[in-house]
Amino acid sequence: MSAPAPSPLAVVDAEPLPRQEEVLTEAALAFVAELHRRFTPRRDELLARRAERRAEIARTSTLDFLPETAAIRADDSWKVAPAPAALNDRRVEITGPTDRKMTINALNSGAKVWLADFEDASAPTWENVVLGQVNLIDAYTRKIDFTDPKSGKSYALKPADQLATVVMRPRGWHLEERHLAFDGRPVPGALVDFGLYFFHNAQRLIDLGKGPYFYLPKTESHLEARLWNDIFVFAQDYVGIPQGTVRATVLIETITAAYEMEEILYELRDHAAGLNAGRWDYLFSIVKNFRDGGAKFVLPDRNAVTMTAPFMRAYTELLVRTCHKRGAHAIGGMAAFIPSRKDAEVNKVAFEKVKADKDREAGDGFDGSWVAHPDLVPIAMASFDAVLGEKPNQKDRLREDVSVAPGDLIAIDSLDAKPTYDGLRNAVQVGIRYIEAWLRGLGAVAIFNLMEDAATAEISRSQIWQWINAGVVFENGETATPELARKVAAEELAAIRAEIGDEAFTAGKWQQAHDLLLHVSLDADYADFLTLPAYEQLVG
Repeated sequence: MSAPAPSPLAVVDAEPLPRQEEVLTEAALAFVAELHRRFTPRRDELLARRAERRAEIARTSTLDFLPETAAIRADDSWKVAPAPAALNDRRVEITGPTDRKMTINALNSGAKVWLADFEDASAPTWENVVLGQVNLIDAYTRKIDFTDPKSGKSYALKPADQLATVVMRPRGWHLEERHLAFDGRPVPGALVDFGLYFFHNAQRLIDLGKGPYFYLPKTESHLEARLWNDIFVFAQDYVGIPQGTVRATVLIETITAAYEMEEILYELRDHAAGLNAGRWDYLFSIVKNFRDGGAKFVLPDRNAVTMTAPFMRAYTELLVRTCHKRGAHAIGGMAAFIPSRKDAEVNKVAFEKVKADKDREAGDGFDGSWVAHPDLVPIAMASFDAVLGEKPNQKDRLREDVSVAPGDLIAIDSLDAKPTYDGLRNAVQVGIRYIEAWLRGLGAVAIFNLMEDAATAEISRSQIWQWINAGVVFENGETATPELARKVAAEELAAIRAEIGDEAFTAGKWQQAHDLLLHVSLDADYADFLTLPAYEQLVG
């Protein structure tokens, strides 16, 4: 391992945390500083390229597979590296943030994989960033336990052979970590999350028979995948572990990445584990990129855009075909239902929908799928067990019957549904409730029996923005206008105050959340990410 020089990183405006010295060691910070020095300039260039590509989409209102990479797509000889044993069976994956209780429950859940999330399910307070790392280290060294102060219930890890394999998700490229600075400039959050986790745990995970595995969020092009691959190569050499030990699954949750799936796998081929189909961020990306495209790109209510919508079918079937053609895992979308402890009928209906969704994914050739709650693990497991049996995956199903034309992926008007007034109200309700929790440091939030994360708020505010800018007329005759959005938001704020009482309302961040939702929903200049202005207001 390279001998670390004193780290030039500075911890900025952060209250000291218990045990932070175990994570923010001189050697770990020196590694993060080296990642920043080497790779942040390329990251900056790629963010600028995103803006250029978005401008091109605004001009043309179309996308196509890349002509300059046609040879990669046409070459049938290349495959990604074979899956390591710990990632060969991924039939059910549970997602969630890295707080102490969730860490234990997710590892114990019976799922094959836990997506340990520093991204959309985690508000990036300094406490969440640093103590999430502490919790994972404690889990790998079996020094983790938790007693709920409210219920008194205690939580501890099951035996090692019963624990889920961890795949960690760092923040997206657009986010900074303001509490770690290099020459006065914040370090990208992605490099902080990846760097601290990799430095402390890579060898430890190898010793446990697993490895440093990652989910890569919000990737928009194969050039961004290439950057990650170069980071992996450098990092493995730096700590002295074999090349190819790192494995990465890329979330195909942007519309531009959907046109570059093969190229993304190619760039990461020695480190690639698979691709995942993420629904809400994908829809958010469609709105963001085609927001000037006119009526044919106007999405209906988010709950009307199911995975059976023609343009969503095109996306998921192309993903399965692409992955299996190249020997990679295809991982399906999220079942976000949170079971009710009070209403058995609600659960019965929801469980049937979850089963139908997972049956469809397993039948389509996916090798696994996501759930948000441990109670859904057996349901999803049964769906995949029925198709897989004793096999770890179905990568042998090549899906050569699938043929997707470029226009199929953006045929939004193929969906027979329209925006509704209730859809507007729901977007406002969910947006305010999620943002309020996020501003208090919570990234995974149960709202109306669904586990919501930042992608939920992104699609909510994007749809409000899009409907207003398109002048949508709802079924009740009202037109989507800024005034209508303000009226609905005011009504929702009053309803929340009545629901929770004045004291709880005042103690929360409800007015702040209301104002921020309206700001990003009504501003003529569409914000690329809600979390950028929200991070400026996040305390901690």
